[in-house]
Amino acid sequence: MHLAHRPLVITALSSAVLCAALAGCAPRPAERGASDAPGATASCAPGELATQVPGKLTVGTDKPAYAPWFADDEPSNGKGFESAVAYAVAKELGYDRDAVVWQHTPFNSAFAPGAKKFDFAVNQVSISEERKKAVAFSSGYYDVRQAVVALKSSKAAKAKSVADLKDVKLGAQVGTTSLDFITDLVEPKEKPAVYQRNDFAKSALKTGQVDAIVVDLPTAFYITGAEVPEAEVVGQFAASPGEPEQFGLVLDRESALTPCVSGAVDALRKDGTLAGLEKEWLSDAVDAPVLK
Repeated sequence: MHLAHRPLVITALSSAVLCAALAGCAPRPAERGASDAPGATASCAPGELATQVPGKLTVGTDKPAYAPWFADDEPSNGKGFESAVAYAVAKELGYDRDAVVWQHTPFNSAFAPGAKKFDFAVNQVSISEERKKAVAFSSGYYDVRQAVVALKSSKAAKAKSVADLKDVKLGAQVGTTSLDFITDLVEPKEKPAVYQRNDFAKSALKTGQVDAIVVDLPTAFYITGAEVPEAEVVGQFAASPGEPEQFGLVLDRESALTPCVSGAVDALRKDGTLAGLEKEWLSDAVDAPVLK
C-alpha cells in the first residue's frame, strides 16, 4: 500500500514516529515482483524462483521444432538435444517434468526487445553482444559451427574455400548468425535469399532457387541425412577468433532468474550432463571439411 497521499498529523506524532511515517512515503520493496527490479537478486532455491507462473517453469521455443534439437515437432517429449537440455536445466532448478510448460515463441521474437512471457527460451539462439542489448543470456550450453549445404549437382558443392562461395546464390533464415556469416564473411556478389523459416530455405534448395544454404552444423547433417538426401554438407566455417559461437538460453533482459539459469547450465556442463546429451542427440553431426 502506498502512503504518499495519506495526510500526516504531525502534532500527534513523536519525532521517531514521524520518521517512520515519512519513510512510508516511498514504494515498499514488497510491492514489486522479484523480476520487476533491474538487477534484483533472485533466490535460486527450489520452489522459490520468481517464475511467470508460480510453481511452473515456462519455456519458449519455435514451431516447427526442428530435429535434431527436438523430435517429432513436440518439445514436451524430452527428445532431441534442446528439449533434453531444457528438462535438465528445469531439474537442476528444482522443477520436475510436469512443472515445465512449453510456449510457442517465434525465433525472432525470442530475442526481440520487450517483455517476455517465458522464463527462458531455447531455440538455437547464438549469444551476441548485439542481442544482449535486448535480452539476457544464460551461459552457453552448446558450442556451434556454421556449415554450407548444397545439392550434390550444384556448383556450390565443389567449393573448397570461402572465396569459392562468392559466385553462388546463398540463402539462410532471417535473423540468424547463419545469415551473418553469408553477409559478413562470404560477402557474395549476389544478394543472399532470406527466409522466414528454415523449412522455406530447404524448399528453395530443393527446387534450385538457391545454390546452397547456411545452417548450423548439426542441422546441416540432419538435412542431408533425413530431409534432402540429394544434398551434402559442403563444409563448415572456421571458428571465429576468440570466444566460440555458443547457443544460450534467452531470458528477459531484466530477469532475476538469469544467474539461477546460468548456474544450472554451468553445473550441467561441469558434471558432464551436457556432453552426454550432445553425444546422445548430436552424435551424427560429425566433422566436415573447414572452408578456409
